Amino acid sequence: MPQFLDILRCILCCNDEDDEETRNRNTYCELDRPVITQSHAQTDYDTFRSRFPPTYHCSTSSKSPPPTSSSTSSGTHSSSSKPPPPTNKPTLTKASPNLTNQQTKTNYVRVDKGASPIYVIPEDIKSLIEKDIVPGVLRKPLSASTYKDYFEALLYAEDYYHEKWDGFEMENVTLKLHAAAIYAKKGKYKDLNKLDEKDDKIFVAFEIDSIPERRPFLLSRDFASVRPSGRNVEPFQGIIYRVVKSNLVLVEFGEDFHSQHYSACKYTVKFSFNRVCLKRAHQAIAASSDPLFLNFLFPDVPRNSLTAFQVLPINHKLDAEKVSAVRQILGLKSPPPYLVEGSPSVTGMVVKEAVVQIYRSSPSCRILICAPINRTCDVLMRGLKKEIPESELFRANAAFRELDEVPPDILTSCPLKGECFSCPSLQELQKFKVILSTFMSSFRLHNEGIMAGHFSHIFLVDASSATEPETMVVLANLANEKTAVVITGAPWRHSSWVRSKIARENGLMTSYFERLCESKLYESLNPKFITRLQD
Repeated sequence: MPQFLDILRCILCCNDEDDEETRNRNTYCELDRPVITQSHAQTDYDTFRSRFPPTYHCSTSSKSPPPTSSSTSSGTHSSSSKPPPPTNKPTLTKASPNLTNQQTKTNYVRVDKGASPIYVIPEDIKSLIEKDIVPGVLRKPLSASTYKDYFEALLYAEDYYHEKWDGFEMENVTLKLHAAAIYAKKGKYKDLNKLDEKDDKIFVAFEIDSIPERRPFLLSRDFASVRPSGRNVEPFQGIIYRVVKSNLVLVEFGEDFHSQHYSACKYTVKFSFNRVCLKRAHQAIAASSDPLFLNFLFPDVPRNSLTAFQVLPINHKLDAEKVSAVRQILGLKSPPPYLVEGSPSVTGMVVKEAVVQIYRSSPSCRILICAPINRTCDVLMRGLKKEIPESELFRANAAFRELDEVPPDILTSCPLKGECFSCPSLQELQKFKVILSTFMSSFRLHNEGIMAGHFSHIFLVDASSATEPETMVVLANLANEKTAVVITGAPWRHSSWVRSKIARENGLMTSYFERLCESKLYESLNPKFITRLQD
């Protein structure tokens, strides 16, 4: 619990609340997910603490929600209809006007380095979405002239989903304490072993109605607030750790909740959603509407020149197809992007070799590698550390990423303030040759002052598992007409975090990678622009 309070102190002064790691995606290569068991254990932080002693420079407000582990959540609902639940089970109802969760929302608002736009849903769009009417722009072909309005409408549909559930609550809910040991697997085998790191946690568990139309689609890092039923007191706030089998919700609360809880108490439960990623997506879509960005959005102009790299001996373990892809990447100088299609384990080999070759051949290079989830970045980081000095590498993390999720051999490249991951100053960031980050956490680099064009190369790894606005958070903020961009993905891998039906059915599930694959420049499979790799 002391770690819980330490992180709580950092919430108001940190400028990053990423939840992209919590979406229901596959992991990269063979790095296993953490698993939950009913046993108890203690995680040993002594070695880590000797390297990074806590230092606090943060607000001490105790009203903000504490962060929890970013494990993949189970948010998929059954499409089959089910009868309404019995009347003695908790159900969702509309909250009374004096019980809205404005207090909960207020606790998650921070204003750092100037206020950012709120991106309120326009009334005309909102009136259509609330009637399940698809906005007209989504019925038009996607083009340079419709791009901004098209993706804004999709993001507004997502935002409306969040908004419509903010006023609902569950009454007379019985909360149960759920003891669990969280294991971070070290090996590639499913069975636990003595080398696996584990951490004891006490979650608050409750069931929620499983009919999709009658309850919110919850994901890890969404927020839950509870207060004893019938009592007009300030609610206790927690963060959802996981949704198990669509209807069992596990929430982590602070000591203030546990000190007053008793088993017979009934609670009123309400929910709110993490909007940080939506706001960043809106900002990126607005920024990508610049005419100079057109050759990233709708590439149809072949590149005129190539960069002359001295190609060193390429890893002999790569077959001819992968070697060819590496050579094509080494020749990139500017847009349009180069696509590499294949499974993450296969494309990851090409990305690693290309990055090593660029690093060794070009002293002036600056490389950014981004992926949808932290585990992908960790695997690539571990591989690159074998070829590139650690002093030249930086692993950017979301401020609230759980410490016990970060592999010990990578922690040395992850600076902290207290229990929160921090971002170096602009001067320090500019010195690193290779930076690795998730798509959403790349915003921290932009926020610190890294300008578009600083990176000579940007790699978007497993981009088919992300929505297009997510990938634009990287490109719109950090790429320009002099940036070489490489995008990897696979047609069978898609984002699974989209909650709005209108957004799911009208384009937000189509990734940037997939859309480019279907465009004129890439559908011909010209090896100058795209390579398809076999497993």
